[in-house]
Amino acid sequence: MSRLAQAVVLFTLIATPATATVLDGAILQQTGNGTFIKLSTDVPFDVGQDNFNTDHLYAFDEDQNIVLDRPIRVDVGGDAGIIPQGQTVASHYVFFDSVDSSQYGYVEFDAPILGVAAQPDTMDATDFLANTSINYISTDLRGLETGDEIWIDVQNPFRLWVLWAGSSPGDYIRVFTAQSPAAMM
Repeated sequence: MSRLAQAVVLFTLIATPATATVLDGAILQQTGNGTFIKLSTDVPFDVGQDNFNTDHLYAFDEDQNIVLDRPIRVDVGGDAGIIPQGQTVASHYVFFDSVDSSQYGYVEFDAPILGVAAQPDTMDATDFLANTSINYISTDLRGLETGDEIWIDVQNPFRLWVLWAGSSPGDYIRVFTAQSPAAMM
């Protein structure tokens, strides 16, 4: 590789902001016909109040690599349910907005999961980490519904497992990951 090509590659790596991101996901078992879809926040959209009504499992990246100015409470993970002040986190939104199907699958991130806000009060308290052009509607109806489950993979802390049965208004959670390794370079 020529020195010019090396310089272009190096400049691209330096000039491109690295962030912790949703990498992939999959639905392994379902009663519907959904797939995993990573949404782009480049074009604004609404999320909430059954505005998707599909069998898909969705995720998108919210604000990235924020040093917490206060501790945040989470429903899954954290140290005794808390991610401490001073921790650098990236925020991601994951949801399933089906009318009446159920699914078992996962979402994978490029950094370890620190915790998950899965109830309306913990999601409300962490909305300051959203920082996107997305319009969150019916925020009082967010969180998990009775019987739904989420868990961080014990052997792979980059993966969040979901077991959800969709009904109105859907299931909406916020996932906090550590800072991306690429962003620390």
